[in-house]
Amino acid sequence: MAKNLFLLPGDGIGPEAMGEVRKIIAHMNDAMGADFALDEGLVGGCAYDAHGAAISEEDMAKAMAADAVLFGAVGGPKWDDVPYEVRPEAGLLRLRKDMELFANLRPAICYPALANASSLKPELVEGLDILIIRELTGGVYFGEPKTITDLGNGQKRAIDTQVYDTYEIERISSVAFEMARTRSNRVCSMEKRNVMKSGVLWNQVVTATHKEKYSDVKLDHMLADAGGMQLVRAPKQFDVIVTDNLFGDMLSDVAAMLTGSLGMLPSASLGAPDAKTGKRKALYEPVHGSAPDIAGKGIANPIAMIASFAMCLRYSFNMVKDADNLEKAIANVLDQGIRTGDIMADGARQVGTVEMGDAILKEFVSLSV
Repeated sequence: MAKNLFLLPGDGIGPEAMGEVRKIIAHMNDAMGADFALDEGLVGGCAYDAHGAAISEEDMAKAMAADAVLFGAVGGPKWDDVPYEVRPEAGLLRLRKDMELFANLRPAICYPALANASSLKPELVEGLDILIIRELTGGVYFGEPKTITDLGNGQKRAIDTQVYDTYEIERISSVAFEMARTRSNRVCSMEKRNVMKSGVLWNQVVTATHKEKYSDVKLDHMLADAGGMQLVRAPKQFDVIVTDNLFGDMLSDVAAMLTGSLGMLPSASLGAPDAKTGKRKALYEPVHGSAPDIAGKGIANPIAMIASFAMCLRYSFNMVKDADNLEKAIANVLDQGIRTGDIMADGARQVGTVEMGDAILKEFVSLSV
């Protein structure tokens, strides 16, 4: 059966990075019989320009029907003044919410060849392999009320509401414990129970879920601000980190920079398994954003987008060997000293987006023989 992939390249460097994934998919279809069926839509600023919305109803329906969605990036200064409800980022938020993609998996891996590219000392990050599990459909980003009220006399009041129910915390912590079982069997849960009631409940539910189903996994708790400090002090102490939507957003970006560049890191956003088929709705995206300052210049790093496709192969299609080969291809290219500008180092050869994609594809072809 065809594997239905829906591509949403988006804005900025999204289309350029997605182009390199298209080449890999074309090879897998032509030479490996992968049978990927592709469709493509608009999301973000380009969708607003075309439809007056951050994603059209037609493209939303296609995303819901696909086996997996590959997402590029959204946003840019061109759309700074559009109404809040149709801002480019609203397209991504709707995809997450309507597809019920509650679990965001963000690996932070420091390839040995890039240990010197991190702002931390190489010995602190070489061999780093962290997986951050971020709750994605609850918390302060979606809680109500969410308002700005005019109080008069030049004063306004803004309200965002942090809301979590027990089941939301149970299901995200279960994902973290299950992922830990495939890794080093350690989970650190991060919240702010010292000042936030939602943090108190988060701590209680994670503890209870661990006791009931996952007592074989080592569980630690840490306040989220202390966790941010520890990520830059001694990051290799962590294996799997589980946290809420807001803290997960911030902590995963901190972890990303430990590896040397936001352009290096992929992510997967997963829903619950279907009761009949066991399949999860899924969206895969790089964490780097639209980078409008370099868009269209052919210099963007496509590795995060390619690595996101590797996660897609692994989690949506169980093509584990192909995922391993694609991730190994990335590592091999870096070992050869091939670099885009964001990860450039002395003695390396600087290339553009297309050349980096070609180099990774060449390695992937060799590994797939």
